[in-house]
Amino acid sequence: MSYETLLLSIDHGVALLTINRPDRLNALNVIAKEELDKVFSELEANPSVSVVVVTGAGEKSFVAGTDIGELSALDETSGRAFALRGQAIFNRIESLSKPVLAAVNGYALGGGCELALACHMRIASDKARFGQPEVSLGIIPGYGGTQRLARIIGTGLATELILTGRQVDAVEAQRIGLVSTVVPASDLIPRALALASSIASLGQVAIRYALEALRASNLLPIAEGMAREADLFGLCCASDDFREGVRAFLEKRKPEFRNR
Repeated sequence: MSYETLLLSIDHGVALLTINRPDRLNALNVIAKEELDKVFSELEANPSVSVVVVTGAGEKSFVAGTDIGELSALDETSGRAFALRGQAIFNRIESLSKPVLAAVNGYALGGGCELALACHMRIASDKARFGQPEVSLGIIPGYGGTQRLARIIGTGLATELILTGRQVDAVEAQRIGLVSTVVPASDLIPRALALASSIASLGQVAIRYALEALRASNLLPIAEGMAREADLFGLCCASDDFREGVRAFLEKRKPEFRNR
């Protein structure tokens, strides 16, 4: 499948998805957002894909935000619809049953920061910068930024960043828990692909249920989340992968998971 704004390659269970509008700093126009929605639907259904890595084309930008030109005609009704559509696309990414890793290679601002937040994991190059500068345009983050940023780095710091529009560099992003790892720019994609390959080599039944349990931690009271964790643990115990994993451990060999 070919796309106008995306590049996609799949190798040994790892999909590398690149936002490919480098002349516009990979800003998300309507076409890019709809293609993101379509490609993640296809990746969900593709049994040959276990992990997805998302990055931006070029050296400057992951995604510099939403295409500002598309905002100028919005009013209250169309603005609400605009935000809801973006949220639905990013919710699809967050709810994917396969891990999604953002490899942030440069500017991740506005909708680009929100895209990174919707991914399950984030690593950054030492050239990355993050921010939600929407207040400088007289709007607020509309693709989930007010919700996800607060859950990831805490309400107090998220409030400061959103109300001031201040950008943070990669070092500060790691310090506040926005990204897990910072690497030299030349190492970003190799490190991201290596991490993705490591996860893809594991039993995907457990990976899928672990993601579901982690999502429950953001959605449910802790007692309900614990109950859901126990349910999912039980489902893991009914899988062929569980039996193979235990048998391989006892036999001191590498497991051969069949993802069922």
